[in-house]
Amino acid sequence: MIYDCIILGAGPAGLSAALYAARAGLSVLILEKGMTGGQISQTAEIENYPGQTIEGESGITLTERMLTQAKGFGAEKKRDTVLSVELHGEIKRITGKKAQYEAKTVIIATGASPKPIGCKNESEFVGKGISYCATCDGALYRGRDVYVVGGGDSAVEEAVFLTRFARKVTIIHRRDTLRAVKSIQDKAFSNPKIEFLWDSTVDEVAGDEVLTSMYIVNTKTSERTHISADEGFGLFGFIGLSPNTQLFEGQIRMEDGYIVTDEDMRTDIAGVFSAGDVRKKSLRQVITAAADGAVAAMGCFRLLDLRS
Repeated sequence: MIYDCIILGAGPAGLSAALYAARAGLSVLILEKGMTGGQISQTAEIENYPGQTIEGESGITLTERMLTQAKGFGAEKKRDTVLSVELHGEIKRITGKKAQYEAKTVIIATGASPKPIGCKNESEFVGKGISYCATCDGALYRGRDVYVVGGGDSAVEEAVFLTRFARKVTIIHRRDTLRAVKSIQDKAFSNPKIEFLWDSTVDEVAGDEVLTSMYIVNTKTSERTHISADEGFGLFGFIGLSPNTQLFEGQIRMEDGYIVTDEDMRTDIAGVFSAGDVRKKSLRQVITAAADGAVAAMGCFRLLDLRS
């Protein structure tokens, strides 16, 4: 089958695109290698999505409803890992581990992944003390000390969330002021379980089976401080994202790894659109991802309408 539109990614951008494209009468396939929701599935509580008044709304519950809504208009979703893409030509070909797929248009909504903290031995302790998802792993550190690396919105929001489980949460930030918006900062500063290590970075982590030790370096004095706990502790990294665009290198125009589009989400390849965190833009939030997806979907519809 040749679909009218294949959407790569089932985050808010991809799901919104699926809704709008399917509702416009296009045959739509969503391809996703992991769980529905993308980055937002790691968010325990959503407060800034317009009209969101459901108590306890999480990224998972919101995007599951988005998927149900898109499926209600006929969109399909398959779980597969994409190995390669051929984006040029009128028919686009997507090769996955399970099958090959074809479409007249493609919307790239593959999102972005957390950047590593950048300390020595980091990879050895991922899943053994180091995490990039507070929602996924926060409960593992109930009653223990937890450290959060970063100073932006995500880092501070997740630090506040982690106080539900941890004995104490320490935010480690390379500067002496946070970058998060004031309302989020206020929550952190007023929380008695949150402390701060300013002008600091994590230099090295260590332990036997799990993370029990780390070295912190002061960015101004170069002083090295050792932190340890026999029972282990949690170290969560929230220092930014890297776009998931490796599959498209050499085929599509990018800047700093992000896909470049016009205001209608069109890339430099006819019939290929991009939406959400994967594209070059100034604000990466659920609301902007959803808007991108809707615009991209209607771009696909108009293009196919012109061809018919």
